[in-house]
Amino acid sequence: MLKPLLQFGVIAASFFLIWFGLDRIDWMTIFQVEKTTKNIEEKLGDLYWDILKKIDDEITDKNVISPVDSLITRICDRNDINRDKIKLHVVENGEVNAFALPDYHLVVFSGLIEECENEAELCGIIAHELAHLEKGHIMQKLVKEVGLSVLLSMTSGNGNPEIIRQAVKVLTSSAYDRKLETEADLAGADYMIRAGIDPEAFAQFMFRMSENEKGLPDQLFWISTHPGSEQRTRAILDYIKDREFTEEIVLDSLQWISLKENSANH
Repeated sequence: MLKPLLQFGVIAASFFLIWFGLDRIDWMTIFQVEKTTKNIEEKLGDLYWDILKKIDDEITDKNVISPVDSLITRICDRNDINRDKIKLHVVENGEVNAFALPDYHLVVFSGLIEECENEAELCGIIAHELAHLEKGHIMQKLVKEVGLSVLLSMTSGNGNPEIIRQAVKVLTSSAYDRKLETEADLAGADYMIRAGIDPEAFAQFMFRMSENEKGLPDQLFWISTHPGSEQRTRAILDYIKDREFTEEIVLDSLQWISLKENSANH
C-alpha cells in the first residue's frame, strides 16, 4: 500500500511543479516577441523591395506574370503552401538570378527565365527559393550576417543607408551556408515531385550552369551564390533516385515559348 501512495505523491508533486513553472512563464512576452519578429520581417521585406525596384524595372506584363504565377501556384497547391502570402516580382534584368526576401517576396530575373530550357528548370529554382522561405532561412541568414540590432535599426527608420544596401546584397549576391542550401535543395525536390514536376531538371540546370560559369561569371549570379553545384547535383539525383511521380505539364509548349519571348522583349 505504501508504494502506490508514494508513486501518487511523486506524480502529484511533479504535476504541481510543472503547473507552477508554466504559470510563471510570461506567455504574453513570448507572443509579443513572435509578433515583433513578424513585424520586422514585413518591414524588412518592404524596405528591401523598395530599394531593388529602384534599380531594375518590374515587369507587369500579364503575358510574363501569369505563366510564372501558374508555376508557383501549382507548387504551392500541391505542398500546402499559402500562395496568397507570396509576393512575386519579375524584374527586367539579364542576370541569371532569383532570390527570396523577408516576408515572402520572391524576385525572379528575366534573365533566369530566358536561360531555362523548360518549365521544370524554372520550377526547380522557384521551388528552391520557396523552400528557403518556408523554412525560415531568410531571417536566419540576415540575423547571422547582419545582426539583429542592425535589422531593428533598419525597421525603425534609423538605419545607415550604406549598411542597408550591404544587407540587401547579403540576400541577392552572397551564399547561404551549405546546410541551408542542402535543406532547400532537397525540400525543393520534394515540392517538385508532389507537384508532378521532374526534379531531375533542377539538377540538370545546376550542372549546366556550373559548366558555363567560367565563361559567364558576371551573368550567372544564381550559381555564384549557390556554390558547390556539381556536388549538389549529385546529392539531388541520389535523393530522388527511385522516387516515383506522375509528370504533369503546367504550361504547354506554346505557353512556354510565349513566356520566354515576352520576357526577352522587356
